[in-house]
Amino acid sequence: MSRKERHDTVEERKELTLDNVYKANYVLKNVVRQTDVLYAPKLKPGVELYLKTENLQVTGSFKVRGAYYKMSKLSEKEREKGVIACSAGNHAQGVALAAQKNGIKAVICLPDGAPISKVEATKSYGAEICLVEGVYDDAYQKALQLRDEEGYTFIHPFDDPDVIAGQGTIALELAEQVPDMDAVIVPIGGGGLISGMAYTLKSLNPNVKVYGVQASGAPSMLNSIHDSHIERLDSVRTIADGIAVKEPGSLTYDLCSKYVDEIVTVTDDEISAAILALMEQHKLVTEGAGAVAVAAAMFGKVDLKGKKTVCLLSGGNIDVTILSRVIARGLLMSGRSCQLNIELVDKPGQLLKVSRIIAEQGGNVTSVHHERSNEGSDVNGCYLRVTLETRNFEHIENIKKALTDVGIKII
Repeated sequence: MSRKERHDTVEERKELTLDNVYKANYVLKNVVRQTDVLYAPKLKPGVELYLKTENLQVTGSFKVRGAYYKMSKLSEKEREKGVIACSAGNHAQGVALAAQKNGIKAVICLPDGAPISKVEATKSYGAEICLVEGVYDDAYQKALQLRDEEGYTFIHPFDDPDVIAGQGTIALELAEQVPDMDAVIVPIGGGGLISGMAYTLKSLNPNVKVYGVQASGAPSMLNSIHDSHIERLDSVRTIADGIAVKEPGSLTYDLCSKYVDEIVTVTDDEISAAILALMEQHKLVTEGAGAVAVAAAMFGKVDLKGKKTVCLLSGGNIDVTILSRVIARGLLMSGRSCQLNIELVDKPGQLLKVSRIIAEQGGNVTSVHHERSNEGSDVNGCYLRVTLETRNFEHIENIKKALTDVGIKII
């Protein structure tokens, strides 16, 4: 092969084309699941909302699409050497499964804080694990070091045209499943998923709105787009570990700049409420990153009035050890749980009076903490901290009003 031919081949592989997305779709036909689209009218009343359930994809995330397609294009020499990747978890599983199916050795660098469930799942697909102290970006640097030392091919989690083309196959499925959609809401970490989807959808129908969502504790793409150049965050902090990326890719930044209509953020509390709503209403388990699109819809982060909208549930690999905490936060955020701090006079019958009023209002007391007043307050005073199960925020206000109407002081 001449130098020019080699150069042309490299250039061809660097470019994202619609043809490449269709090729990826063909390659993935017998590897990935065409995930269902579910109607979800209760998540955001007044909006025609649908869910694309990539949380039910093989490996529990969309990541296997890009990883497998990238690996399908490796040369024989590259296959013999093996591949290396870095990930907070989902890309790791995608690469591991793709390598297993192709008979290729895979080494995965993971941040040491990655959920144990994701680490064990990656091991179960036969990959070699290398835990790295720090976050995703530290694992990335370690993976590049091992690539150079051992000659592995690096499978980038997002900043690669073949990986992006693989993720774009979700858009081809959506175009058939919801042909008259007006908008899609897509999670953003490094930007590979939304780049592939936005490029593909806009190529097929420029009128479709593409909204991106980041965690408020990791707004790397949002900041970069806002300031018109790629920016690196000093730190990231969010329960959505799958999108906790300090710096977007150069290719994904360019594609997002061109094809994404708007990027918004959601808080960890809003994400928790979305996880809870998906569990209760649709029996769907999503991880933090998988629920951000629904959180954006539920809390009105984008204008969806009159738009037939699809929320992408990107993954379902939540760490079960944090699930109870997420549910507790979700209950608080949706008015399903509340804590009242009440100041009382320390005399018989006060607790009975409070509990009777709460019961009459239909609240359910789940815990009570009683303590006498501290130094400097009324010598006959006491404090009552009551945790309740409630229906919604209106119910909480009704209980508070019933208490204050009889002279009970809520702090």
